[in-house]
Amino acid sequence: MQIRARLSMSADGYVTTPSGWPALTADPSFVSGQSHGIREFLADCEAALMGRTTFEPALTNSRWPWPDLDVFVLGSHRPDGTPDHVTTDSDPVRLLEKLRAANRGGDVHLIGGPRTIGTFHALGALDRLELVVLPMLFGGGMQLTPALSPETGLTFQSQRALPGGAVEIVYSCRGSRGDLPGKPASQR
Repeated sequence: MQIRARLSMSADGYVTTPSGWPALTADPSFVSGQSHGIREFLADCEAALMGRTTFEPALTNSRWPWPDLDVFVLGSHRPDGTPDHVTTDSDPVRLLEKLRAANRGGDVHLIGGPRTIGTFHALGALDRLELVVLPMLFGGGMQLTPALSPETGLTFQSQRALPGGAVEIVYSCRGSRGDLPGKPASQR
């Protein structure tokens, strides 16, 4: 099991538009669930891990965004209307333990913004960070950095061009999926 984050950002470093929407939604070639390599990315994933802010809009969506994935949500409370099959916890270490216990060998899509990604990276749980850099300048919005600064142990792994001028850049992360603070190696 690898925990992999994939998110888009503008060429000037913003992961959201100035109005708060995910950067990818501003790309005219964006097709939800189909474009920018998402199908290939999800092919090896069996679960989605996210923060409550990312999860809550799905509760009012006309279709469930993760029909083929187990869903794990980090949040201080279980939002009203959360389906029974969704696992929630307010503690990221406990949530990771639940995720690992349920895992059947597939990867995990870590979905969210800089705070959520930074939380799991700080626990040593983030294995790969995949950035889709769009050929657009936003001039504002939420930035991925400084939550992931040069000291965070990202190592360039690969790149590839995507249709429409976007570029996918993949980094491996220092710290492995077993490195939980306060846990002896025998309990990982």
